[in-house]
Amino acid sequence: MASRSEDDLCCPVCQEVFRDPVILSCSHSFCKDCLKRWWRKKTTHECPVCQRRSSGNDQLVNLALKNLCESFLEDGDQTASEALCSLHSEKLKLFCLDHQQPVCLICRDSEKHTNHSFRPIDEAAQQHKKELQETLESLKKKNKEGYHKFYVFKFFKFKFSIL
Repeated sequence: MASRSEDDLCCPVCQEVFRDPVILSCSHSFCKDCLKRWWRKKTTHECPVCQRRSSGNDQLVNLALKNLCESFLEDGDQTASEALCSLHSEKLKLFCLDHQQPVCLICRDSEKHTNHSFRPIDEAAQQHKKELQETLESLKKKNKEGYHKFYVFKFFKFKFSIL
């Protein structure tokens, strides 16, 4: 079986693994809450991806996707708790800030990592997650600004075409 990519299991609105996924008649899926929030901001119920109109009642629970996401998240939890060093078969408990990679306690004391700085792996993961979220928010803002400019351009193009 092909491996599931996290990207394939992400909601296009929140960019997270689907939570309570629903599917619209256009076949696009979203987290139930993300779709509700999206529609609250809009005057019409339309798909956030293709802008196809929806009655608002045509969203169905995407049970297959829900099961895939739950399985993916369970597999991820197991993998994270069982992550072992390929050199020493020890748990990866630290993150080497110099090499930007997880290491075990034996690796930390090795010559390769002499005078390096380390953080507990959970702390480093939280820091990286925070940085990624900040970058994502910045990109979302730029994307939103780009959409605004595009629609202003379309408006003026239309306005000048009727003159």
